[in-house]
Amino acid sequence: MTRRKAIKSAALTLGAASIAGAIGATEAADKLAGGAYKTNHSTCKWCYNDVPLEELCERGQDIGLKSIELLTVKDWPTLKKYNMTCAMGTLDGFSIENGWNEPKNWDNLREIYTTAIKDAADHGIKNMIVMSGNRRRISDLDGMMNCAKGLRPMVKLAEEAGVTLQMELLNSKVNHPDYMCDRTEWGVALAEMIGSSNFQLLYDIYHMQIMEGDVIDTIKKYHEYIGHYHTGGVPGRNEINDSQELNYPAIIRAIHETGFTGFVAQEFIPTYDDKIKALAEGINICNV
Repeated sequence: MTRRKAIKSAALTLGAASIAGAIGATEAADKLAGGAYKTNHSTCKWCYNDVPLEELCERGQDIGLKSIELLTVKDWPTLKKYNMTCAMGTLDGFSIENGWNEPKNWDNLREIYTTAIKDAADHGIKNMIVMSGNRRRISDLDGMMNCAKGLRPMVKLAEEAGVTLQMELLNSKVNHPDYMCDRTEWGVALAEMIGSSNFQLLYDIYHMQIMEGDVIDTIKKYHEYIGHYHTGGVPGRNEINDSQELNYPAIIRAIHETGFTGFVAQEFIPTYDDKIKALAEGINICNV
């Protein structure tokens, strides 16, 4: 090969590589925009409390975010402004510790949830979070029956409004001592007792890895009761990359294999100086 032919060959090769690179970048952009990826991405605002909501909306859109959640009615119009939603709404007066397992809480909870369900329906918010509350020496069975009895009128309202109430599974070992809904099977039994598709479980992968492990098999077994997912690295509740023990691409694939079409929300505490960069990494890891 002459020097001239070698240069021409190299130029053609580099040109092909550039074209291939451009095509690859375009495909990646299309996927990030939601074209090919199956995952609907959300995140929890409390993990970014020092980032103004409008900034999180603006930067979040660029990394494939469709929702920012655990926000109240006052923030939903801001999300709509950026063509985003709140995949899991919350409400003023919300409490993890004082929940539906204690009848003394019902009057107050029913009052605030009656308003919250109507607000959600008016703003097109499809899911509202609920909590069991702490045990406080209540047996698991009594607590379950109390939750079912207390929630049934609210579930009825939710059915009429096209809203789903979702009880979050939390760990009682590290973060929320004495919390009652700390096992998937307990939550599933409650869902069966209530008997409505407008009551589901928010399966927090971080929390359930701490409490019971066996995440993928649990998701496959009980997926029909699960309406939403949260992520987080174990241990520490930080980034979901290879610094922690969970294999998130495998978990997300298992979620998709169940036919799930809802949202997966990043709920880890970023350690990077650029918190949005950490969020973008988490979203990319879940793009399977």
